[in-house]
Parts: sequence; structure tokens; C-alpha cells
Amino acid sequence: MRAVVFDGKRVEVVDDLEVRDPGPGEVRVALSAAGLCHSDLSVVDGTIPFPVPVVLGHEGAGVVEAVGAGVTHVAAGDHVALSTLANCGTCADCDRGRPTMCRQAIGRPGRPFARGGKAVYQFASNSAFAEATVVRAVQAVRIPKDIPMPSAALIGCGVLTGVGAVLNRARVDRGESVLVIGTGGIGLNVLQGARIAGASRIVAVDANPAKEAVARQFGATDFLTSTDGVRDVLPHGVDHAFECVGRVELVRQAVDLLDRHGQAVLLGTAPAKAEASFLVSSMFLDKSILGCRYGSSRPQRDIPLYAELYRQGRLMLDELVTATYPLEDFEKAASDAEAGRVARAVLTF
Repeated sequence: MRAVVFDGKRVEVVDDLEVRDPGPGEVRVALSAAGLCHSDLSVVDGTIPFPVPVVLGHEGAGVVEAVGAGVTHVAAGDHVALSTLANCGTCADCDRGRPTMCRQAIGRPGRPFARGGKAVYQFASNSAFAEATVVRAVQAVRIPKDIPMPSAALIGCGVLTGVGAVLNRARVDRGESVLVIGTGGIGLNVLQGARIAGASRIVAVDANPAKEAVARQFGATDFLTSTDGVRDVLPHGVDHAFECVGRVELVRQAVDLLDRHGQAVLLGTAPAKAEASFLVSSMFLDKSILGCRYGSSRPQRDIPLYAELYRQGRLMLDELVTATYPLEDFEKAASDAEAGRVARAVLTF
């Protein structure tokens, strides 16, 4: 079958990848669409260290082909969105409703694929840039069949991360102010999460002025090309600042722009050893710096919720899909994503 494979030096679209049958507690899914997230590109440029060779992709939707023993919540023919969260479901963190903290789900790459008789790694317990993949049952979340697959694919990463960061981690309340630094795929979902939460002032910052229209479409009340003007809009600072780029100088700006009792939420992927600084004295007004893994999400709860919000017209998915590409055009999709020409590039099968 076809797939996008990174061997440590180059990315190649191959046609000879094999995937095994699902084992107990697993599901095999025929992918229909997969979003291209910057995390995939971060594997290629080394920002995210990962063993190779690896099948890329982690934001996908498709149709269940087969299920392993013990799987009852999905069946062959069901439409599913895939999460990257292969949590165990039985540890203390899972029991507390914090599956993103499950240690069984962090840093344990599997190898359900083979090529030329050699095992190939799976990225983010998912590998959506393949015609089929095998995931843990907990990662396959049934969705209504009337949701277009290119739109449904984006729920499993960008929407869970961005909207989840607002609703689950920061818990933005009605009437509060929000600053979103970076309006790529994650940033746009933070914007619409803030809109859904009822924030009264939502300031988007992006160096590319061409992004203003889409930022406002997703919920921004104000748009700036740098953080220099934030204090002109909100003189006391903001209640919540979301850094969605992954640059340490922007982390500092997010912290510096907080109002009393404000929260800076870090979502951008910085290099693994990057360090950021802040004035310790500035934190004594009950300010907080929050990390956020995968939107602090509970995918089996949140994906159906977001699917329903989409059907009600409250959550935007179709508008995130700027362009679709056949799998063979991965390089063009990656180029468009890196240049900021798309909110989300989606590969289709």
C-alpha cells in the first residue's frame, strides 16, 4: 500500500508498505483523509526526535476495516476520527480523567508496519499518511457518516489541541480576554475555542497580514502583526495568552502581556532543549504558565462533542481545509504548509 515514509534523510511516497492485522484491543482503519500538521514536519527537520524509518501523519479519519478481539465500541464500516492518544485506560491518570498524562501513551512508538521485510515505526501511535493503519481501540472514535472526511480528519489533532486548550486547560470563561500568538492550524482552533467559550475580546497576532480575514472568521475581534500593539487594545493585559508558534521569545511575550491572575498557555512546539525566561517578580500577581499536552483532551468524550458542535454550525471544520492533495503530492502540501499558504493542507486517499 501507499504511504509517506521518512528514513532519517528524506521523505518518500512509497507503494510497498505492509500493515499487520489488528490484535486484541486494536482496530485497522482504511484512511480517507489526513491533515498535514507542523508536528509531522518537525519530525523531518529534527525538532521532534523520532526513530526511523517512520510512517508520518497523525491527524486522520477513515473507515474501520477490521477489529481485534475485545473491541465492541466500533465495527467494520464505521466512520472514525483517530486520536494520537493510545492511553491504557487503567492507570491512575486515566482513572482521573487525564488520559493525556498516561505514561503508557508517552514515548512508546510501535511498529505495526513493514517494508522489504523490515519493521517501520508508527508516528504518534497513528501514522495517518498511509492507506491503512492499526491503532489501539481507544484511539478510534466513531463519528457521524455525514461529516466530510477531510473535515473530520482535523478533529483528531488540530481541533482537539486548540479548542481543548481553551475549554479543558485554560477554562476560558465568558467575558474574559484572550490573546492568540500565531494563527496557523492550532491558533485558528484556539480562536474558535475562545469564541465558543464566550470570550469578549479575542486578539490574534500573526506576522502575516494576509491571515487577518481568516483569523476574524474564526473568532478574532482584533488582529495585529506583532504583540507591540496588544497593550493599546487591552491596557491592563490579557486574561489568557496562547503561544501557538513554539518560539521562546514569543513565550516571553505571552507571559509579559498577562493581566493579574492571567494564564500563559504553551502550545507551540519548540526545540526539545529550548529554554525560555521570564521575570519571577511578575508572577506574584497570581499569574500562571501552563503547559498543555494535546488540549488536555479526553478524545472519546471530546471528539463526539466537537462533531456535534460542527453539525450545529458552532464549530468550523470545512473552513480549516484550505486545500486537498493526493498522497503523491505530499511535497507540495508540505511546501504550502511551511510557507503559511494554507490553514490546513489535507491529504486524501
